[in-house]
Amino acid sequence: MNPYWKEYEWSNIAAMLKNNKANPKQESKDFAGKLVVITGATSGIGYETAHLYAGHGANVLMINRNKEKSEFLKQELEQTYQITCTYFLADFSHLKEIHAAAEMLAQLPLPIDVLIHNAGVYNTKLKFTDDDIEEVFQVNYLASFIITYRLMEKLKGQEKARIIYVNSEGHRFALAGLQLDDLRWQKQHYTGLKSYGSAKTAQLLSLFPFAKVFEGSAVTINAMHPGDVKTNMGENNGNLYRFFKHHMVNPKSRSPKLSAQALYYLGVSDEVRETTGKFFNFTTLETPAPHALDEAVAEKLWERSVEMIGIGAATL
Repeated sequence: MNPYWKEYEWSNIAAMLKNNKANPKQESKDFAGKLVVITGATSGIGYETAHLYAGHGANVLMINRNKEKSEFLKQELEQTYQITCTYFLADFSHLKEIHAAAEMLAQLPLPIDVLIHNAGVYNTKLKFTDDDIEEVFQVNYLASFIITYRLMEKLKGQEKARIIYVNSEGHRFALAGLQLDDLRWQKQHYTGLKSYGSAKTAQLLSLFPFAKVFEGSAVTINAMHPGDVKTNMGENNGNLYRFFKHHMVNPKSRSPKLSAQALYYLGVSDEVRETTGKFFNFTTLETPAPHALDEAVAEKLWERSVEMIGIGAATL
């Protein structure tokens, strides 16, 4: 029995279906001299977002896995827009590399104006990292948690900052909610949709405690569904999945430039300057599924996350 079933508002589902076909609001003002940090910037949504911010004068710091692609994009952005672009190499399937990226950002002498958590993975088969954590959970959720957690004091000490999770309507696939007692998928049947939905649910649940931590500061944290756009997500899976994606999903997908427009609006627009702890479909406020709004589970997730990554707990 789904414990959240009675909490569903079908009007929210109807709104989601409508919003999925909409276009994002656009922001035209420049962001010259500001710094945007983007994880997973070498393709898809991250690539287009890096270009859009750079095109408005922002300096870009990328956190990517691939050195060759990072160097190519760095040169492309600097030569095209005459901005400063740097990169840090980190594979989020390794906790030590996530911590290294977080430490680098925490020690950065410059203020971070916008932090965009975009890196992600989609697996059709159960896979564990070298840290013995289910990979989708680690890459899609724990990485963004660690980096945001380690940056709390730095960001609160700044004049202002905005944090944006590239989340997903896919969180709705975790119909029974996040199973904190079964993060290794020993009790549940593993599917790509359920594991992805669980990780994105965890990300949404983390909005509550982080928004509370940032209360009284000019730091906001929000999540957004980037639209059903064409990306490289899932290309790591087998030939059958790639065939399905290339022939059934991609032809119906929209341009990731729309996602970039939404991320620029959420990072720059004065209209959402004080909005925090919210979920957007592109740039439209939306109500997440009930299981992603369970504050009791959010508190337990915070405690479990701190325990898993081996750093001291911050008081909520």
